[in-house]
Amino acid sequence: MKYRIYGSEADYESGSEGQVLKNKLCLNDPAEMNQAENQLLLRLYEALFQPSFQLKQISVTLLRRWHRMWLGALYDWAGQIRTVHMSKGDFRFASVHLVPSLLEQYEQHYLSQYPLLATYSTQQVVEFLAQSHVELILIHPFREGNGRLARLLLDVMATQAGFTPLDYSLWDQNKEYYVGAIHAGVMGDYGPMQRLVQDVLCEV
Repeated sequence: MKYRIYGSEADYESGSEGQVLKNKLCLNDPAEMNQAENQLLLRLYEALFQPSFQLKQISVTLLRRWHRMWLGALYDWAGQIRTVHMSKGDFRFASVHLVPSLLEQYEQHYLSQYPLLATYSTQQVVEFLAQSHVELILIHPFREGNGRLARLLLDVMATQAGFTPLDYSLWDQNKEYYVGAIHAGVMGDYGPMQRLVQDVLCEV
């Protein structure tokens, strides 16, 4: 199900029937746009992980830079915090006016802990990754690409903790459970997401 967007920036590409956001390449086919986004995301992964992984700290500023590096060739607003309300189905993500303060809290509670991940036990890593992923998805800071950027962040955090990047095929095969795990996080129940992380976390 596509996002519903409320506000002045809900602009779609002509001829896309509301399926493709307005973009620099004038792409109006959802499959072509998805392919373009995924190819650019692969380049970002390569930039971060090859030839070796070296990342000492993470911040909201860095997340915005990653988003711009990834989608800057496609969207004028890449790297910018969203200024529109967003929902998926009946579920609404954080209200626009709350996003900046929520990101500050996210940086304090999660991103600032990044250097310590190498000292965490496996159970602590599972709990941390699950909570941080749920909270970032609930904030939904960008207009597009939140899920994929959140997975990239999970991979970076897992690598810092001494594990491999995650294989998300199991999550993709169980989308309803994944969505339910995100929704459970609204009430502070991270158990379902912890089970998903546990299932795909592999040591180097």
